[in-house]
Amino acid sequence: MSRLDSFIRRMQAQRDCLNAAAAMITDLPGAVFDLGLGNGRTFDHLRETLPAREVFVFDRVVNANPKSTPDADHLFLGEVVDQLAAVADRFVGAVALVHSDLGIGTAEDAPLTAALIPLLGPLLAPGAVLVANNPFPDADWEALPLPDGVPAERYFMYRAN
Repeated sequence: MSRLDSFIRRMQAQRDCLNAAAAMITDLPGAVFDLGLGNGRTFDHLRETLPAREVFVFDRVVNANPKSTPDADHLFLGEVVDQLAAVADRFVGAVALVHSDLGIGTAEDAPLTAALIPLLGPLLAPGAVLVANNPFPDADWEALPLPDGVPAERYFMYRAN
């Protein structure tokens, strides 16, 4: 499979998982976190799909289209681990959905994912959903089935208990 075809399949999986997660949190109040702004496509999709929610973005730098860049009140720049630690008190139990698209999608991302687990755990509201490009192995989170058409291990979904 070409890298272009692989990218398209990953984007379809990401969209399908995010749409499924949005439906799962309909009755759950809370903010949305997008870890990894990139070019802003996912942020744009999240704010369109969940217009009544605040979407906060975490990334090292802004390289997004200006139309897909959050305002300063919704953007945390720097290392994601440092930024999540810095905002922890503000968001304890108040995050309904986290989308994590960090790293390069290989086993090399495992240390970053492991560092995120204890930071995200306290922020997630009971029943919150995590959608990620990497596995988040944690005994306290329930692995969710992927939407129809999303191949196993292409994307990952979890619910906070």
